[in-house]
Amino acid sequence: MSPGDGAQRSTTSASPANGHAADGPGAPFKATALGGGHGLHATLRALRRLTDDVTAVVTVGDDGGSSGRIRRELDILPWGDLRMALDALAERDHTGPTDASTWREVFSHRLGGTGALAGHAVGNLVLAGLLDVLDDPVAALDEACRLLGLRGRVLPMAPVPVDIEADVTGLGISTGMGISATAGGGEADSDVAHRIRGQVAVATTPGRVRQVRLVPRRPKACGEAVEAIRAADVVTLGPGSWFTSVMPHLLVPELFTALCETEARRVLVLNLAPQPGETAGFSPEQHLDALAEHAPRLRLDVVVADPGATPEPDRLRRGAEAFGAEILFTAVGEAGGAPRHDPVALAGALREAAGSAASRDRVPPDEWDARVDEWGSGARRRLGAGDVFFTPTGDARRYEEEDLRWP
Repeated sequence: MSPGDGAQRSTTSASPANGHAADGPGAPFKATALGGGHGLHATLRALRRLTDDVTAVVTVGDDGGSSGRIRRELDILPWGDLRMALDALAERDHTGPTDASTWREVFSHRLGGTGALAGHAVGNLVLAGLLDVLDDPVAALDEACRLLGLRGRVLPMAPVPVDIEADVTGLGISTGMGISATAGGGEADSDVAHRIRGQVAVATTPGRVRQVRLVPRRPKACGEAVEAIRAADVVTLGPGSWFTSVMPHLLVPELFTALCETEARRVLVLNLAPQPGETAGFSPEQHLDALAEHAPRLRLDVVVADPGATPEPDRLRRGAEAFGAEILFTAVGEAGGAPRHDPVALAGALREAAGSAASRDRVPPDEWDARVDEWGSGARRRLGAGDVFFTPTGDARRYEEEDLRWP
């Protein structure tokens, strides 16, 4: 299959794994989207063109901007990515059960001035107030959905905030500002791993991310998010900041188990370009390799990639096949060259992915587990000895034996 083949396949007779048709808005098509930030926003804008039954499961590691300030002051969830998900499902052309256009605008408005409230998104403050009154983040988000007239649902991946910690190489040997060395002296600077903590620090690092983990190590998942993954017809992961928005969902045991066991089509949407900082210089294959390294038992059904962002399609196809997935090459970027997903084009790709026959031909779970055991540790099991793109740090190996027990 050439890069253009994926865009030519017809999906008019196909249906999602649980037998529901993907006929457009209003169809009984359950979609659950995992991610955060602008990447999840793009996916939600696309999915809402296909169905009203959309659940967003959002990362809760943000520690910057308005979200970080509120998180530190009140010791609560960072609301920014959750608010962005609400915004994606509440855009002006999506008419809800009530006329909530003013509230939609207010939620996105940022306060001016130079005082203590300067720069805060009003939606973040409203959500903090709802949590204070209702004492339940899910109830607070559900109430916000009603206020904004949403038909979908927005959920946190965990009911408490998490920190993102990374092992990064190529930073130099000096420490400070939350950075600590994890390798002994005498090594070349590029080989010394430093531990960085915090989403903003990881996302903007000038070094090379080798491994990420969550603090606490195994956070409890939001129960409603687990249920949404299991009940979905289609589950999407990505696009977005790979180590800070996409990867965290795979590091929450209950979410990862649900993702492995769901009958839904599991669709990975690749980024259109590496992100300055955390994935600078990464090829599409390295993005897949990083997933393999962090989530050894992960299985997928379809990987969506833009041919214009895929220099070596054959290598990417082999990477997708190692996850049990087929590759769907189709143009999903905005016109003009900006590395942003076009919601209409992405909706078409997700419709086609939902109709793919891949999930009907899945490797049985027992056979898949046996394959993982044969592959052993690390990325080398995924793409073969000649196709190793992502090499973790030595410290990363400490956790793999226990992680292989998931689910």
